[in-house]
Order: sequence, then C-alpha cells, then structure tokens
Amino acid sequence: MLVEFSVIPVGSGPQMKEPVAQVVDMIDKSGLPYQVTATSTIIEGDWDNVMPLVRRCLEDVRRGSPRVVATLKIDDEGGETNQLESNVRDVEEMLGKRPPSSKAVQTRPENR
Repeated sequence: MLVEFSVIPVGSGPQMKEPVAQVVDMIDKSGLPYQVTATSTIIEGDWDNVMPLVRRCLEDVRRGSPRVVATLKIDDEGGETNQLESNVRDVEEMLGKRPPSSKAVQTRPENR
C-alpha cells in the first residue's frame, strides 16, 4: 500500500521547513520505505504500520500549531510491494527512459 500525505501547520508562521523536517525524520526512523516530494511524502507499507505513523506525524505537528490541515491519498493494491520503485520504473520503461527490467531478476542499484 502506498500512502501519500501532506501536513500543513496553520497559524504558526510562514515557514514549514522545521515541521516538515520533523515529520520526515519520524518517517525515516520508522524504517518504512518512503519518498519525499516537493509537496508531499509517500510511505509504503501495510495499514497497521503506516496509519499509526501518519497519526503520530499529525499529532507531532499539531503540538506546535494551533491548526493542522492534512491530505491523504491511499493506493492499495492488496499486498503489492516495492511500488515506490516499480511504479516509476514501469512508466520510465514505457517512455524509453530506461531499458526494460528483467522480471526474473530484480537487482538493487547499489548491487550493480
């Protein structure tokens, strides 16, 4: 399952770098695969691991802000894994941005 979310503190000033960095640090320490984008963060994992983490992130931001606005998008393919990499790779292959991967052997970039 992929969960894309953003957390926006409201009423605590224009800077969001600090609360965003705190959230990303919490996600990093969780050990779950994730990807930070310019406007959101995507976490991969099962419901029982991701949703409590999202809740903790929201509660952490809420402690420093009088109001928090959050968006959440869930892509649940029933137990699929490595979607953070494979979904991007599949599109890049279709666009000719990278050679087709072998479905029989999946290598990680650091092992090449």
